[in-house]
Amino acid sequence: MLILLTNDDGVYAPGLAALERQLRRLGELCVVAPATEQSGVGHSITYLTPLIVKEVYHGEQHWGWAVEGSPADCVKLGITELCPRRPDLIVSGINGGLNAGINVLYSGTVAAAIEGAFFGITSVAVSLEYDEHARFDRAARLACNIIRQILEKGAPEPQLYNLNIPTAALESTPKVSIVPMDVTSYGDRFQKRTDPRGRDYYWLTGEVPVATEAHETDLSALAKGHVTLTPLDYNMTRKSVLAEMQPWKFRLDDVQSEDDSQQRSSPPAPAVRTARKMQQVIPDRRDQ
Repeated sequence: MLILLTNDDGVYAPGLAALERQLRRLGELCVVAPATEQSGVGHSITYLTPLIVKEVYHGEQHWGWAVEGSPADCVKLGITELCPRRPDLIVSGINGGLNAGINVLYSGTVAAAIEGAFFGITSVAVSLEYDEHARFDRAARLACNIIRQILEKGAPEPQLYNLNIPTAALESTPKVSIVPMDVTSYGDRFQKRTDPRGRDYYWLTGEVPVATEAHETDLSALAKGHVTLTPLDYNMTRKSVLAEMQPWKFRLDDVQSEDDSQQRSSPPAPAVRTARKMQQVIPDRRDQ
């Protein structure tokens, strides 16, 4: 089995190295990760600038690839260019910090797994609750064990999974809860501060919400110290509303007449002049 491993914390992140060591027990590995941290970039991709790719070595041995781009860029490049063949599994992580609730919409870790799912490959995003002295090795062993069992159970079709590990789960034999994603909003509060030059700036605090759903969710299960596993889907169509909207009819026959009327009444566009050359604007400092 060929596994494509990536993350959003960067190619030198300890969570990536810990997961790499454990996943080698499951098969061949191809590591393609961002050259620098990309936390919170979501599913951004790079298409206006080139993607610089560099090999990363462990001693004299090739270890992986560093991509100056987003996690989704890494998965695209890994599948289409850098892996020796099409991967059988995509794993993204281990992220330093949980990606639960609606936080999955902002997460570069989850976005990398979603990108793998776009290609029809089973993909797993792995995140560990933030700790200054995080036990990534223990979390990697736990995650690898769960991933192995996911593969053994053999879903009929490729599936996208989100796996979250609280720090409490590292202390004993944890329970794995298969739960839906909570949609409670995170705290969008900002701390207002002043920098040394007297300028105001704001820092998003992002408090983790308290689960309010009547049923068990990833947030409520994590609060109990459970490892959570959530099957995700990137198709955002709300099918129930889609069905209700089918009888809707929209009239657009008056748009053309409105456009003609606006064109007749609009003033002419201002002429655009080319800016003067820089040397005509910037004074010669030797004369000062």
